[in-house]
Amino acid sequence: MAVAKKTVAIIPPQMKYDRHVRVEQKTLRVAAYCRVSTLLEQQEGSYEAQVDYYTEKINSNPNWKCAGIFADDGKSATQTKKRDDFNAMIDACMAGKVDLVLTKSVSRFARNTVDALQCIRKLKEKNVPVIFEKEGVNTMESGGELLITILSSQAQEESRNISENTRWGLTRRFENGIISVNHKKFLGYTKDDDGNLIIVPDEAVIVKRIFREYLEGKSIIQIAKGLQDDGIKTVTGLDNWHPGTIDKMLSNA
Repeated sequence: MAVAKKTVAIIPPQMKYDRHVRVEQKTLRVAAYCRVSTLLEQQEGSYEAQVDYYTEKINSNPNWKCAGIFADDGKSATQTKKRDDFNAMIDACMAGKVDLVLTKSVSRFARNTVDALQCIRKLKEKNVPVIFEKEGVNTMESGGELLITILSSQAQEESRNISENTRWGLTRRFENGIISVNHKKFLGYTKDDDGNLIIVPDEAVIVKRIFREYLEGKSIIQIAKGLQDDGIKTVTGLDNWHPGTIDKMLSNA
């Protein structure tokens, strides 16, 4: 009687986080997350400054390889589901493409305490630390989660106050006929010297393609995959199109 062969699955060991070696001295794939909190024009410089800072910081370390600069401009901090690049970064971490995440502060990462802790715990399970530079917190270090809980709770309350003040300010601007439109990540449009929106022809072709393919019956996942397969980059220069981005474009959200 023939003996059935056993099928053995080999599961590679998961690398453990070594607290005794400084992150600057480790060979790591490093990603950074940047965000400004409102759509007000005067904050665009802060967004660009964060992107430039982390690009230089990562590339200047010979032990590090840039795994992406993920940036949400003018997106809500209270709900991570509204931030496409944030979600893309988390997906990259969970897929094993990122070893370390850098961000400016807790308020840049998330002002919703529950969201912040859920994401941090997911990343800890993958041994991916998040370093908050302003607070000097490494989520893999002792006491990191407690500090994040306290700091993100404070940031959540601060966000509520800022949101109310920003809403009041925008309402007054609208009453005076002044409309603030952030065009930095506005596919298909830019602004002229007078601040008027104008069409970018090359980007308009992509926008028309997305709407045409949707009307032809393609799903947002199929549209995103088609753009990636054709080597078309997102408005922020990324290779991967997040289906949520397509969905928001189609719904004008």
